[in-house]
Amino acid sequence: MRADAQANRERILDIARDAFAADPAVSLNAIAKAAGVGAGTLYRHFPSREALLVGVYRKEIDALVGLAPDLLARHAPLHALRLWCDRFVRFGEVKHGVADTLSSAISEDDLRETYRPMVGAVRQLLEACEERGEIHSGVHPEDVLTLLALLLRISPTSDGKAQVRRILALLFRGLGVDSLSPP
Repeated sequence: MRADAQANRERILDIARDAFAADPAVSLNAIAKAAGVGAGTLYRHFPSREALLVGVYRKEIDALVGLAPDLLARHAPLHALRLWCDRFVRFGEVKHGVADTLSSAISEDDLRETYRPMVGAVRQLLEACEERGEIHSGVHPEDVLTLLALLLRISPTSDGKAQVRRILALLFRGLGVDSLSPP
């Protein structure tokens, strides 16, 4: 893909992520306009709303996977895990309004190709925390990821966000963290 085409694709995905979070019913034409491209350019990259949603989903998953080692390089492991969980929750806010459409658009291949790297990212964070004695040992990353995935069902209203914070605090207490101040 040419550099300008790749730049257009990335800009469309970034604009779409924010647009879907703000208004799940946003039109593709509005996304194209906000991205500074014509509708034809958007449709060339993403022939349908579902294809665009899957593109946003995959980009967000890639970002989450890449974030784990970056956070561990800059922060203590427990703080890195907390920051990563918070970013995961923000991903859920984007996904919330389009969950049904996204669920029907994601293929088995999409799930297979994104699930293992996500488990690996959680594993990396948990192992770093375990090595420092910050959480209980033997925590299964798939269990943590399953619990985090349940948070994606909670509406991103102020009450929902408060509930997410309480559930994250509960999760961290279950990991063996006595107290955890927000990042």
